[in-house]
Amino acid sequence: MRRLILAALAGLVLTVYAAAPAPAADDVTRVCRFTDDRFTEISGMTLSLRHPDVLWLHNDSSGGPYIYAVDATTCETLATITLEGIDARDIEAIAAGRDAQGRPVLWIADLGDNLDSWPEIRLHRIREPKVLVDQAISPRTYRVTYRDRPHNAEALLADPNSTRLWIVTKQLAHGRLYKLPRRLSSTDLNIAKPIGEEGGLVTDGAVSPDGSRYVLRDYVNASVFDGLPPGELAETIGLPIQPQGEAITWTADGRALLIASERDNRLLRVEVPGEIPAPVPSTTAAETTAPTPAASTLAASPGAEDDSRGALLLAGIAVLAAVVISALGMWLVRARRA
Repeated sequence: MRRLILAALAGLVLTVYAAAPAPAADDVTRVCRFTDDRFTEISGMTLSLRHPDVLWLHNDSSGGPYIYAVDATTCETLATITLEGIDARDIEAIAAGRDAQGRPVLWIADLGDNLDSWPEIRLHRIREPKVLVDQAISPRTYRVTYRDRPHNAEALLADPNSTRLWIVTKQLAHGRLYKLPRRLSSTDLNIAKPIGEEGGLVTDGAVSPDGSRYVLRDYVNASVFDGLPPGELAETIGLPIQPQGEAITWTADGRALLIASERDNRLLRVEVPGEIPAPVPSTTAAETTAPTPAASTLAASPGAEDDSRGALLLAGIAVLAAVVISALGMWLVRARRA
């Protein structure tokens, strides 16, 4: 039965994806292609607060305790950071924020929990390295539990101008937004408090560099909210087709989103429509502002995108039909035996 449920979910995602409005061809560009063979399951990505044109990313649960600094214009790997002394059970998100002294930090979130069973999750914090070279760093670890019950989650939001953090859980119908304490304890268990609901199947999220907006993505859309969490929904943007889209962050000017996927070597830029809020002045421009990554036009035509979505629609319907037939067959067999 569990396999049938998973198959039905896959079919539902494909069907909804195909039926969702496709982004305009001129709103999506391919920035570059990752050539690092280790990037097989990109699951989280964030814009550096210290280094212009640099992204930090990581693989899914099987990727080990590593994060990577990547050039946001060429996709070249600049440095590998080994996180010493952590289990890396299921790292699903990374976010750039500040510590209490205002220094840039990286939060690495070990919060994936497909069975909704872990009594606690772990957030690991390191100071963002000043020099981009391969190195090993021992993070400070914070234990977190949800006020109600265990949850699966893949999105961590960090305010780039303060210590504030939020988690968005990943559920089928809808996820929930949780607020973490302004000052986390490294010794006691920290409690994440629910403060609102978000969409279903949220796979990543990010706060804009000026702290005026945040975005949450699923496998189909990106939802842009005004203000810090809980914000007001401002835009819903259809995302291009990806095998398993689980990473999103902002460009430094807040005009576009950068997205990546498992089993896909493309770094894609998706334009955000509407008026861009005025940036919030920062104390150190070199740490908070970076030029917009250069982009090359995505090699795909609107017609090809429509054909792909049509194929996905048929595939999704076929999977759902197969699940229904299988379930009906199982019911008939059990009825005859009874």
